Amino acid sequence: MTTNIDYLGSELEVFSHATNWKAYWSNAISRYIGKSVVDVGAGIGATAQTLKSQRFDRWVELEPDPEQAKKIRRAQLEGAIPADYEIVCGISRDLDPRSLFDTALYIDVLEHIKDDREELETISNFLVPGGHIVVVAPAHTYLYTEFDKKIGHFRRYDRNSLIAIKPKNFEIVKIGYLDSVGMLASLANRFVLRSGTPSLKQVKLWDGLMVPMSRLLDKVLMHRIGKSIVFVLRKGA
Repeated sequence: MTTNIDYLGSELEVFSHATNWKAYWSNAISRYIGKSVVDVGAGIGATAQTLKSQRFDRWVELEPDPEQAKKIRRAQLEGAIPADYEIVCGISRDLDPRSLFDTALYIDVLEHIKDDREELETISNFLVPGGHIVVVAPAHTYLYTEFDKKIGHFRRYDRNSLIAIKPKNFEIVKIGYLDSVGMLASLANRFVLRSGTPSLKQVKLWDGLMVPMSRLLDKVLMHRIGKSIVFVLRKGA
């Protein structure tokens, strides 16, 4: 399997301040997260920190970048991540073949992996029957910018492109878009402003103003529009 996960550390740090956004997507997927979780492409541990109020029997932080894995360990030592969470420096094929999980999380990660179809096939072998693959990813190819390229995004997704990589013996239980207001801002940036890496000020403006508006408007639009997409699969017997 050819897997390429590339992060820009400063980007992860900037978006770690998006507290409203993290609360929004975590609420959208919480019902599909079981007690045994592998957090693929864990980055600096932001997902673990977002969901740490829930109790898990096992949580594995799987991160291929040694420097990011060190940041996860540092956060764990500082108490930001529970002490019993496992930290594994590697990719899905590096997991112990005896390991089985009921949830595999890809939170803003799948777009970093060159062969996304093979990645989902690989992780499917580590899921119990009834287990879930949960994906949150940037949406719409036409929103792809130089910033996406800079931080290692191979693509952005829509419904069809995600359905096309669904592993065998999995059923779709949820698919829809989040952040309709943020999508308008992304369109403006893509075709009008053409700005590069977002600043902390811009991220806080989006998170503080646009995300709360999206939480209301997305329901009205029935999650048919948004700059991010949620995709949840369940493994058959």
